[in-house]
Amino acid sequence: MEKVLGRYADATYALMRIVLGVLFACHGSQMVFGWFGGLPGGVPEAVRWIAGLIELVGGLMIAIGFQASLAAFLCSGLMAFAYFLAHHSGDAPLPIQNKGELAALYSWVFLYMSTRGAGIWSVDAGLRQGSRATA
Repeated sequence: MEKVLGRYADATYALMRIVLGVLFACHGSQMVFGWFGGLPGGVPEAVRWIAGLIELVGGLMIAIGFQASLAAFLCSGLMAFAYFLAHHSGDAPLPIQNKGELAALYSWVFLYMSTRGAGIWSVDAGLRQGSRATA
């Protein structure tokens, strides 16, 4: 299967980066502006604003592929922090038990993205192309 689908790896990665970035930005816009279902309850306002802005701006940066490694690393750390702050407990240590699957998944996927970079179809790739053309 890898021989058949492997040729689409770069495009699939770019699509994953774009979709996850947009989804994360939507979550941030919910935290900051109350869009997509209203403001989340039970989150202190300072945490909501800081986390929401990181999610919104970081998600957009990931989606367009601008400084994507840095943005993904920051978003990964935010989601790890969110998991341990809001979900992890002694009573329910596993993400499936404590409703922390999404935070854990975002954290690990963003960590992977931070090591791989933006890839194709990104501002970062366009900037690299532009710098080669002028050199």
